[in-house]
Amino acid sequence: MLTEVVSFSATVTMGFFAIMNPIGNTPIFLSLAGTLSPPAQRRIARKAVVLAFVIVAAFAIGGNLLFRAFGITLPAFRIAGGILVFMVGYHLLQGGQSAMHHPSKEPGEAPDPTDVAVSPLATPILAGPGTIATGMSFAAPQASLGHALVVVIVLIVFAIACAATYVCFVIGEKLVAWIGPGIIKVISRLMGLLLTVMAVQMVVLGVKALS
Repeated sequence: MLTEVVSFSATVTMGFFAIMNPIGNTPIFLSLAGTLSPPAQRRIARKAVVLAFVIVAAFAIGGNLLFRAFGITLPAFRIAGGILVFMVGYHLLQGGQSAMHHPSKEPGEAPDPTDVAVSPLATPILAGPGTIATGMSFAAPQASLGHALVVVIVLIVFAIACAATYVCFVIGEKLVAWIGPGIIKVISRLMGLLLTVMAVQMVVLGVKALS
């Protein structure tokens, strides 16, 4: 039992940190809030990660209800979620940004400093379709672990990922200066590789369950 909990927790940790990509998203946070005062940056970062946690937690906890309400099967969701996560990972591997997490803006459109915590930071950057799909897939009932335990593990790990993201945002300028843009790009591509592998595994599990 303990081995299964540790193994599952490690998988969830890698998945959330890969798709949240705290270090890779730090330059984006600085581009949105870097001109504001440190207290304002902390408020925006705190609001963004709290909202992201609430959004993903709601889908992770209520996933089964959504499945039953809309007649969605877990294998079908894993296949669809795997495709979404693969798209995010593929764009990271190419050195770009997924449109699901970084929607384009109209030319000359500047984000409102009072709104960036909600959009685009909380959603879709931190809690985009890929993150939600990953959370719901991880929180789905497991054969070897109780459903309640699975959900608790998912929520704890995601809370840790949100806390790490908050820290990266708050110390963003120092972090970028210390690591350097080149290393940040390398980290983002490694996260992309990990995401694509996890996405393929999600699809494989879904196809096996349907066959």
